[in-house]
Formats: sequence, structure tokens, C-alpha cells
Amino acid sequence: MRRLFPVTDVTDATGEAAAREWSPAELAAAYAYPEPGPEGREPWLRANMVSTLDGAAQHDGRSQPISCPADMRIFGVLRALADVVLVGAETARQEGYRPARARADFAAAREAAGQGPAPVIAVVTAGLDLDFSLPLFTSPLVPTLVLTGAGAAPDRVAAAEAAGARVVRAGEGAGVDPARVVRALAELGHTRLLTEGGPRLLGQLVAAGVLDELCLTVSPMLAAGDAQRIAGGPSVTLPRRFALESMLEEDGFLFTRYRRS
Repeated sequence: MRRLFPVTDVTDATGEAAAREWSPAELAAAYAYPEPGPEGREPWLRANMVSTLDGAAQHDGRSQPISCPADMRIFGVLRALADVVLVGAETARQEGYRPARARADFAAAREAAGQGPAPVIAVVTAGLDLDFSLPLFTSPLVPTLVLTGAGAAPDRVAAAEAAGARVVRAGEGAGVDPARVVRALAELGHTRLLTEGGPRLLGQLVAAGVLDELCLTVSPMLAAGDAQRIAGGPSVTLPRRFALESMLEEDGFLFTRYRRS
């Protein structure tokens, strides 16, 4: 892996000085969350997504075919830094989400930061159309959160709670309000937030103006077809401007990090 931006005293304009595999600690430093301000740590929501050159976020409904080993290393580090991994119900089903695992190489850092042994998985769902017999709900290291609306069906709420999940209301009626999702997680003490999509959830977060950072892997592949982009759903009045924070490269894949301007 080599750093293309920003250029430093150990990275020339070609990046050749850093063309090596980075350790988890180096990646963690490159993707560190902002330091707390005078008022304490404010919630910071970053997204981690992958896209082909022609804009496909998936192939055959999954992101794995357009990913690579370096992308998965960064995926693991971003999870290890987060308090919560936020995911839409459809993506949880399609990608076969399982509980986040504890990583020995991040155990001391998480303990020092006051974090649990692994990030909490938080599933955003209006209808609670989920299989609550899966390990994601029955055997996580830390209880899975289910974020839903105030009008969610009582029998589905009961099923989630019976499986061991914690149900959090983050919207009126059956809907879920992205801004309330962020506030609800912060009220639970979760401020280092990571979303892995899918496209519908990411689109809602973008439209609500609550996304602070996008970590986008650009895959050197062409997929064609009718696959979704990384974000769908409602549009915004004007495109939101983000600033390039860093760019890494390995094997033709670009690992970009943008933050809101």
C-alpha cells in the first residue's frame, strides 16, 4: 500500500516510498476519528463503501466480488475503531451479517477508549422483517441494536427483544428518522459511528445531512448491469461538497477518505 495524498516527507509524489503492507496500527492512525472537543466527543458518522469504476456498489447483490484483500483489511480496521456499525435491514439480510468479532490487536486500544470488546451492530428497519434466530441477534459479544419507528408492530418488537436485541425508537410511525438515529446512538454513549450501507440507508443519511465522512474504495473493475450506486433514495436540493482527506492505493484499488467541508 502507498499513500498518494497527502504527500509527506516520507512519501514522494509517486508514493513509491510507502509501497508496502501497512500494519493495523498504521491504518488505525490513518483513519482515526476526530479528537474530542471542549464539550466532549460529538457523534461522528462515517460511511465505508466500495464502488466499481462505472459506479456499481454490488455485483449479484453483494459487495464482496468487487472488493480485495486490502479493502477487507481497511474494513476490519474501521470496524475496530467504531462504537457502532450501522446497517440497513436489506443489507444485513443480503450480506448475511454476523456479530462483530473482538480483535486482539485492538483490545487494549478499545479498553483505553472506553469501548466494548467489539462494536455494536445496529440494524435500521421499519418493518423488523428480520430473522431473529440468527447469531447476529442470539449470540453477539455485545447486544445487537434494532433501530425502528415508534409505530413498529408490537409482535415484531417482542420477537427482537426475546432474541436478546435492544430495540431503540428513532422515528415516528413506522419510519426511521436518520437524524434521530444519530442522536439516539449518542444518547447511548455511541459517538464513533460507522455505516456500511446499503445504498438506501446511505442515501437517507446523505439527504438528512448527517453524514460526516465517506471512506470510498474505488475498485478497478467494470460491472455494467443495473447494480445500485453507493447511495440511493431521496435526492438533495444541491449536491453536498466533501473535501479529500487522504488517498491510499494498492493493486490498482484506491482507498479515499472524504469529510464534509
